[in-house]
Amino acid sequence: MVSTPDLLIRHARILCPDGEWLTGDLAIEQGKIAQVAPHIDGDGPHIDATGLTLLPGVIDPQVHFREPGLEHKEDLHTASRACARGGVTSFLEMPNTKPLTTTQAALDDKLRRASEKCLVNYGFFMGATPENLDDLRTASPSCGIKIFMGSAHGALLVSQEEQIEPIFAKGDRLIAVHAEDQGRILERRELFKGRQDVAIHSEIQDETAALNATKLAIKLADKYQRRLHILHLSTGIEAEYLRTAKSPWVTAEVTPQHLVMNTGDYAKIGTLAQMNPPLRSPQNNEVLWQALLDGVIDFIATDHAPHTLEEKAKPYPHSPSGMPGVETSLAVMLTQAQQGRCTVAQVSHWMSTAVAAAYQIPNKGKIAPGYDADLVLVDLEHSAPLRREEVVSKCGWNPFEGWELTGWPQYTIVGGQIAYERGVIHDQVRGHALSFGLA
Repeated sequence: MVSTPDLLIRHARILCPDGEWLTGDLAIEQGKIAQVAPHIDGDGPHIDATGLTLLPGVIDPQVHFREPGLEHKEDLHTASRACARGGVTSFLEMPNTKPLTTTQAALDDKLRRASEKCLVNYGFFMGATPENLDDLRTASPSCGIKIFMGSAHGALLVSQEEQIEPIFAKGDRLIAVHAEDQGRILERRELFKGRQDVAIHSEIQDETAALNATKLAIKLADKYQRRLHILHLSTGIEAEYLRTAKSPWVTAEVTPQHLVMNTGDYAKIGTLAQMNPPLRSPQNNEVLWQALLDGVIDFIATDHAPHTLEEKAKPYPHSPSGMPGVETSLAVMLTQAQQGRCTVAQVSHWMSTAVAAAYQIPNKGKIAPGYDADLVLVDLEHSAPLRREEVVSKCGWNPFEGWELTGWPQYTIVGGQIAYERGVIHDQVRGHALSFGLA
C-alpha cells in the first residue's frame, strides 16, 4: 500500500494495459507509477479526476521544432509548451534545422538545448547525407536515421538509389524515410509550372511519387533486413501495397491530417493546408483509415512543422509546406473515437503504446506500476472549438481552427510533474532525454 505518494490521481477512468477500463486511483512516486487500484489511501497532493479519463501520455514520433536556426517559427520551449497543452509527453524531432543534425556535435547541442528548455521528454533523429555514414552509425543517443528521399533540398536530400543503399547496407539503427520520388516531383513541377493554385500541390507531388519511393525503401529494407519506418503514409495505394509487401522489420505511420483532411481543404484554408506529402482525396482518407484499423499502419505522428502566417501567405509555390499539430492531435483523434470511427483504447495504442514499442523506448506507453508517470487526463464528456487566440505554438495558427473537438487534455503529467493544468502551463517543469533500444 502506498501511504505517502508524491501525487495521487483519484476517481479517474483508467485505461489498463490490456485495453480494459478501471475506475479508481493512481499513485505516483519518484516520477514512476507506484500503484493502480480502485482505491488508494494517502494524503498529500492529489488531482480529483472525477469525470476524466486517464491515458498514457502521447509520444509524437515525428516533429520539426525548428531549433536551432529557425526559431522565428518555433523553438524547443514553445513547441514543448504546445505539447503539454496537447497531452504529448515525449517527442522525436527531425534533423532539418540550422545547422543540420548530421554530426555528434549537432546532436549534443540539441540535447543540451532540450534539457534547458523542454517541458516534456525528447529524442532526436540523425539526418542522412551522402557523406555522413559513420556519424549515422555512431552518434548517440538517437532514435534513428532520417532519410529525405524527396521533398527536400541541400545536403539532406538523398534521392538516388546508389546514395540510399549504403545507408541501409551498414549498421542496424532504425531508418525512417520521407518517401517521395524526387525525380518524379521535379518532372511534374515543370509540367505544372506557372500554376499558383495551391491545390496543384497534390498533383505535383502525386500518389505515384509516394508509391515509387515507398517501394524502393521496402526493396532495400528487405535486401538487408534493415529496420525501416515509413513516415506519414499519405496514399491508399501505398497502404494497399504494404498489405502484402510489409515485412516484420517494417512499420508505418499516418498523420491525423491525412486521416481527416483532404484536397477539399485547400478551398477552405488555402496554403495552410499545404504539407509534404500533400493532402489526398477523400477516397484516400477511407483506405488509410482501414489500413490503420487493420494494423497495416502501426501508429500516428503529427509531422508538426510550423511556419509563420506571413510565410504561409506567400503565393504557391513560394508558400512553404507544413503545419503545426502537437496541441491538437490527441483531441482530433479522440473526437474520431467519440464519433465511432475507432475506440479510445485504439487511439491510445496508436499514439503511445505502439510508438514506445517501435522505438524501443523503455517504461513508456502504458499505465502500469514501474512505468514512467507520463500521463494525460482528458475530458471525453465535453467538446470545445479550437480558437486561434488559444493556440500555444509560436506560429500562432492551427489547421483545425474552428473544429469542435472532444477529449481536450485537462492535465498533462511528465515524469510525475504536472506540466499542464486546465489551461495553465507550468513552465518550470522539465522532461528528460529518451533512451532507445536501437540507439
